[in-house]
Amino acid sequence: MGVLDRFFELTGRGTTVGREVRGGITTFVAMAYIILLNPIILAGARDVTGARLSIAELTTSTALAAAISTLLMAVVGNAPFGLAAGLGLNAVVAYQAAPHMTWAQAMGLVVLEGLAIVLLAVTGLRTLIMNAIPLALKHAISVGIGLFIALIGLVDAGFVARGTGTPVQLGATGQLTGWPVVMFCFGLLLMIVLFARRIPGAILLAIAVTAALSVLVNSLARVPPESWGVVTPRVPESLVAAPSFGLVGAVDVFGGFARAGALTASVVLFTLVLSGFFDAMGTIIGVSDEAGLVDRRGQVPRLGRILTVDGVAGMVGGGVSSSANTVFVESAAGVGEGARTGLASVVTGALLGLTLLFTPLAAVVPAAAAAPALVLVGALMMMQSKNVPWDDVELAVPAFLTIALMPFTYSITNGVGAGVIVYTLIKAARGKFAEIPWLLWVVSAIFLAYFGMDWLERLFA
Repeated sequence: MGVLDRFFELTGRGTTVGREVRGGITTFVAMAYIILLNPIILAGARDVTGARLSIAELTTSTALAAAISTLLMAVVGNAPFGLAAGLGLNAVVAYQAAPHMTWAQAMGLVVLEGLAIVLLAVTGLRTLIMNAIPLALKHAISVGIGLFIALIGLVDAGFVARGTGTPVQLGATGQLTGWPVVMFCFGLLLMIVLFARRIPGAILLAIAVTAALSVLVNSLARVPPESWGVVTPRVPESLVAAPSFGLVGAVDVFGGFARAGALTASVVLFTLVLSGFFDAMGTIIGVSDEAGLVDRRGQVPRLGRILTVDGVAGMVGGGVSSSANTVFVESAAGVGEGARTGLASVVTGALLGLTLLFTPLAAVVPAAAAAPALVLVGALMMMQSKNVPWDDVELAVPAFLTIALMPFTYSITNGVGAGVIVYTLIKAARGKFAEIPWLLWVVSAIFLAYFGMDWLERLFA
């Protein structure tokens, strides 16, 4: 107790070993769904060569990166934060990077994103960037990513499909049909009820129940395998298996710039850095405030170390091909159970490490069972919309375009780019040049080049 007390400052933060253990377990239960969900998202996409990633290998990589990152946060940051593959960030990798480059090259951009976060954290450049991007647009980015994630979930589950006379429609035929859609609806409603009742691990529990029911339905109803999507729910041959480390180290750090072009790769990298950095900042400050760790000056203890670990976690995620790791907002569940120090993260990280032995379970979970989590998380991210001043046209219009274009164009990059450009344009049109940071002009120019890439290619062809 004496060593733990001194290292983790248990007494100073008004906590005990028992509370930290309980909080660490709660955080694990609340965020463990990502070990099932991240492989579903990444394996559901193809890279520029048409290749898919293995569910088993992705599950191992997801658990491994989460365990390493969370333990680093425990020892270096002494904060009650769990880290794992970030929802939204994995969507950028799967649907923005992969269509233009190989998986190894996409994960190389993730490594560079983590390195950029580290440099921003240790040099203080985060202040410059935070001042350049309007707060309303930061909130709008979170909201837009939430809508995008929700749409991915609805499409993966077959609840929404490409229409014949409309861009999208309800189900594959204009109506909801098939057992996978039934399982999705059941899972979503169950998840909402459990979450609304604040049941610990509501998301993971709903996924597990829906997956088990899907296995039963699949065995009794003889559902066509292709209707389930990437994963067909079947009873695994064993619950325990040796981890599959095939994706660890499968990274090409700079190859994406050659394959996709410097401009496209740079814009994707910028989107990763922007989303990862600001999402982490908001989560760290919000959870720290809930834990009573924010001091009278509004500062978080060891913030520099925490941000640095967050960046290193991004590099770890890219290095093992699990996408960028970041601080999970579900850490607030552990804080609610008493977690105040890195000791809780030691518990969370250890439990994440144990899941490496249970990777066969991931091959049981179909998209119909995992997709409800995307919809629910999207709804939770929508809550940030209350922070957008909708009565101010200078902010409302850019925020709307940021939010709307992400799901409507199936592109996070398009939404961020449109919002930044229009915000800069409106300010300039009103003659408020002094309110436009120089960095925003640079970012706007980059996005203008991105949107005009076809003309640029023809011009320099």
